[in-house]
Amino acid sequence: MPTARPLRRTATVGSLIAAALAAGLLAVPQSASAAEIRIHDIQGSTRVSPLAGQQVTDVPGVVTAVRAFGSARGFWFQDPKADSDPATSEAIFVFTGKDTPALAVGDAVTVSGAVSEYYPGGESAGLQSVTQLSKASWTVHSSGNALPAAFALRPSSIPDRYAPSAGDGSIEGLRLKPNSYALDRYESLEGMRVSVKDAPVVAATNEHKELWITAETHRDRTARGGSLYSSYRAPGVGRVKVASLIPFTQRPFPVANVGDSLTGTTAGPLDYDNFGGYTLQATELGTLADRGLTRETTRKQKSDELAVATYNVENLSPKTPQAKFDRLAAALVNNLASPDIVALEEVQDDDGTTDKGVVDAGQTLKKLTDAIAAAGGPAYRWQQINPANGQDGGQPGGNIRTAFLYNPARVSFTEIPGGDATTPVTVTREGGKAKLSASPGRIDPANEAWKNSRKPLVGEFSFRGNPVFVVANHFNSKGGDQGLDSRFQPPARTSEVQRVAQSKAVNTFVKQLLAADKRANVIVAGDLNDYQFSPALKALTSGGALTDLVDRLPRKERYGYVFQGNSQVLDHILTSRHVRSVDYDIVHINAEFADQASDHDPQVLRWKP
Repeated sequence: MPTARPLRRTATVGSLIAAALAAGLLAVPQSASAAEIRIHDIQGSTRVSPLAGQQVTDVPGVVTAVRAFGSARGFWFQDPKADSDPATSEAIFVFTGKDTPALAVGDAVTVSGAVSEYYPGGESAGLQSVTQLSKASWTVHSSGNALPAAFALRPSSIPDRYAPSAGDGSIEGLRLKPNSYALDRYESLEGMRVSVKDAPVVAATNEHKELWITAETHRDRTARGGSLYSSYRAPGVGRVKVASLIPFTQRPFPVANVGDSLTGTTAGPLDYDNFGGYTLQATELGTLADRGLTRETTRKQKSDELAVATYNVENLSPKTPQAKFDRLAAALVNNLASPDIVALEEVQDDDGTTDKGVVDAGQTLKKLTDAIAAAGGPAYRWQQINPANGQDGGQPGGNIRTAFLYNPARVSFTEIPGGDATTPVTVTREGGKAKLSASPGRIDPANEAWKNSRKPLVGEFSFRGNPVFVVANHFNSKGGDQGLDSRFQPPARTSEVQRVAQSKAVNTFVKQLLAADKRANVIVAGDLNDYQFSPALKALTSGGALTDLVDRLPRKERYGYVFQGNSQVLDHILTSRHVRSVDYDIVHINAEFADQASDHDPQVLRWKP
């Protein structure tokens, strides 16, 4: 999950802007009087100001909001006399650093300052820029003035298409088309007052007192009220983050779940940051309507059904508070109905993020299985392989890995010695059946595809005399990818290359099992960090070796993770062709809720061999 970092405002002009200036492609006056320059002249009709790097004087407007906290303080002011060009914003942010401006909403001001483009996270992060004024001075001419009307964000004002394309290049130089693209619409409103009425919540309140709403009331919604991310072309055009400029002592920020709504009007200036893109900085906050979202509970498997689950337990170590262990345990016992086999992801070693060379996770797994027993669940046993120290990515020192829990009263584990961090498991054939050289074993751990990433863990289980091969996975994260709202369109997904290679390695291994026994029962489960429509999943299912069960669900139920207001698929369970007629369920207990035990929803399949 994204973590909080102090906002940083810099007066930098991107290389693209500088090149355009040098080539004379941007008209930049060397001096400008108040009669000549208004805010829409500064904002211009593209994503970067034609006056970047210049001084402007006595620009008129009305203060619409003040940010009086943090290291990025300042105020927004807006020109009530708009021009006729919908591409040009009529408002701008004035950055005052750590100094709170002595201004009030409704003050009519003229402002002088330096025009710059601020890139949240730094220019190399690939995000869009915010046009701002800094090193500013201002004069208040009157107070208590009416504010310009807020632009209403609603289905009719948000285009169906999300972003223009620049052939993988920057869209900064393209003229904004706010009636054609959602990103252009938001950029054309940068700094301006916007409003949303009766806004549906599509991402729960986070620890930083933020939530996501959508201006779309019907299009691409999940069965439980979220915004469904169903393809690269459909990233939820109406999503906007909501933060608050109202002191929490005056108005506590609402603690909302997906499916709730902010009734009435939510309004304020439209900002942009590196923790979620376009953000409505609320000076007026709607009233929370709790729609009563409940955590799901799946049915219990029948006596002749094998239940296999996957659950990312999010950096679990003995240092994790006991309350989280108890919640995970209660979910496994009650919401998941005590699956026979559980593939766990993000199990940390016994000293957590302390980096002293410890790699064993026995204490972590004992603490979890003890909590499960205390919750009335089975006496689970576990299987795992310690990674080489510092080689599997994740939080430094944590040595996260995948692991199996299994209920020995229902299934048995075929233990075959020889598996370790670096020895690849191989497939043999005995008596017409596929066998592993080691169980548990790691798949192709020396393959470059697994560099700084978790290696897949495979184990052989037996259920009612039927051998079942289960592969637990945690593919590399999306870190380093350009965001959906990047200034580069379409955005680059550089991390995808490694996941495709990882998928090919697992696909090859599954095909080796099936070559030894075409009727082999193979279940591949885990956090694959990618979508059901991604190249990685196409590589994993290549040649018909595996079927991704999420594609069997109704479209509105295909999600188990929420990021920036998009309900999406990252975790998967896949099966070989002989594993048929399965009952598959994504159990929604975390991702849609402000109160989470993990940021992932678990999932489970039930199958009768």
